[in-house]
Amino acid sequence: MQLGGLPVEQDVAVGAWVAEAVGRAHWSTVGSLVPPLFPAYARVLHPAYRYDGDDDVEIGWAAVAALNGTTAHPRMQWPAVTGGWEYVSEDSQPPTWDGTPAEGHLPCTVAARMAAVLARHTTTPQDCLFGRWSGFGYDTGELRGAPRLPLPRARDVVLVRGAVGDAVRNLAPEPSEQSANLWWPADRAWIVATDIDLMSTYVGGTEACIADLLAAPGLEVVPAEPGDRVGHADDPVNPVPPR
Repeated sequence: MQLGGLPVEQDVAVGAWVAEAVGRAHWSTVGSLVPPLFPAYARVLHPAYRYDGDDDVEIGWAAVAALNGTTAHPRMQWPAVTGGWEYVSEDSQPPTWDGTPAEGHLPCTVAARMAAVLARHTTTPQDCLFGRWSGFGYDTGELRGAPRLPLPRARDVVLVRGAVGDAVRNLAPEPSEQSANLWWPADRAWIVATDIDLMSTYVGGTEACIADLLAAPGLEVVPAEPGDRVGHADDPVNPVPPR
């Protein structure tokens, strides 16, 4: 049985350490997504996009904040940065951006840049576990019966095994597109989580790993802490617009 061309992992106990750690954390915090077991954490912001002919130009959150006169900071949230809840899924703000940041999905271009950095910070870059949420409705009957790693808040995932570079793979049947929602190397040197409801991805790792990620070109990365709240309405600096 395969998912995204990778073999489905039958022994989900390999992820028990993740389930146990996030289950102890307060929900809607970084620690409820990424085990609060690491020395350092980072948040990777999914880019917005400006459509330029056939090209999708990545636009960072800091540029969107500047457009709206709001403050770019590590815990900013998209509705507060843009000034409206309608910008979560529908409207645009041309000429700066036309497409919203991907929600619950790590764009493959961003995944590739992250994987290039993270591969340098594990002794097992060829042995990595990837978990994709099991609640999508497009899976075949066979895959719906695959073993699942149980996670809090109905975030159970099907696991597959590959190399760090496989983070770019589409783990959904085409034409659907879905990245891994959770991935880590066999040596547990770091872990990456993209929650199905969020527009950013969180990483836990060593201080050197996170410093490398923060400095990586082509990524908009900010520091994070396990206690940071992660919801769309959890911006502590910019006013959250009424719904």
